[in-house]
Amino acid sequence: MTRSVTVEVPEDAVKLLGEDPERFGREMYESAVIQWYDEGRVTSGYGAKLLGVSRAEFLDLLHRHKVSPFQYTPDDLAAEMNRG
Repeated sequence: MTRSVTVEVPEDAVKLLGEDPERFGREMYESAVIQWYDEGRVTSGYGAKLLGVSRAEFLDLLHRHKVSPFQYTPDDLAAEMNRG
């Protein structure tokens, strides 16, 4: 199931991407999903599913947006080191 959402943005913002509203909407959505991933709200697999891309393509998106594909907190890393 999908749902359409209307978001009003300044015309200048849309012009940043060449005045293509569909492209602008897609990039906004991609940015939101990447942010949710960075915040730990979605996994890479679920982020890929939301965007309709493979997990590898999602990881490439993360790289292009300079977001680490690793979702470890300092405590997670310490726990991993102690398991060794």
